[in-house]
Amino acid sequence: MIKRWTILPIAALSALAAFAGAAQARESLGLYGTWGAFRDPLVPRCYAIAMALPSTLRRDYQPYAAIGTWPKRAARNQVHFRLSRKLAEGTKIVLRIGRERIELTGGGGDAWPKDDHDNAAIIAAMRSATRMTVYARGETGGRFSNTWPLAGAASAMDAAAIGCAQLR
Repeated sequence: MIKRWTILPIAALSALAAFAGAAQARESLGLYGTWGAFRDPLVPRCYAIAMALPSTLRRDYQPYAAIGTWPKRAARNQVHFRLSRKLAEGTKIVLRIGRERIELTGGGGDAWPKDDHDNAAIIAAMRSATRMTVYARGETGGRFSNTWPLAGAASAMDAAAIGCAQLR
């Protein structure tokens, strides 16, 4: 039985990929659970991406998590979160993933790991955890969170890495 929260992110990813594909010549490398993998040979870059679980709460942005690879920059598996709200100045941003609790850095509506060590820890935890949640305080003062199921994340990350293996 397919659950509603599974169909919505896949539909959103498909719509995003269709629009992005027409506008930027991005290629789909596949859908894996709630995660998709894409290649943009013009940049070149590849990435795994997923939309956060739906919410009825106010959102400033459509939240997503992405893991990108840029072969020309020698950057691989770089974690990025687009959060649902604009962040309060100086807010503490925390990612809970499995048993890990990692403090992130960020601004505006974006967050990312503080350093390569935290980035690697997030990638490793994504391969075995079932979900991840980012917690922060919005610019209007209220706390908020965004959650991503991780079923398919490892496969999407692998597809993105393979998709960029020949792009230089």
